[in-house]
Amino acid sequence: MLMGYMRVSKGDGSQVLDLQRDALLEADVLSEHLYEDFASGTNDERQGLKTCLKALRQGDTLVRSFRS
Repeated sequence: MLMGYMRVSKGDGSQVLDLQRDALLEADVLSEHLYEDFASGTNDERQGLKTCLKALRQGDTLVRSFRS
């Protein structure tokens, strides 16, 4: 199964996940397997990433979009 993770650095609305979400959906990641965070790269508290990693099972593939 493909799992997708996306993140932007600012949660104030000045950055959006749209392009990352589109890229992950184009890569055949199902929308229910997408995880997101609005946090700085230096912030260790990334709940979306933690949840995503907990959901991964043997044989799954984590896909990360770098579009911004």
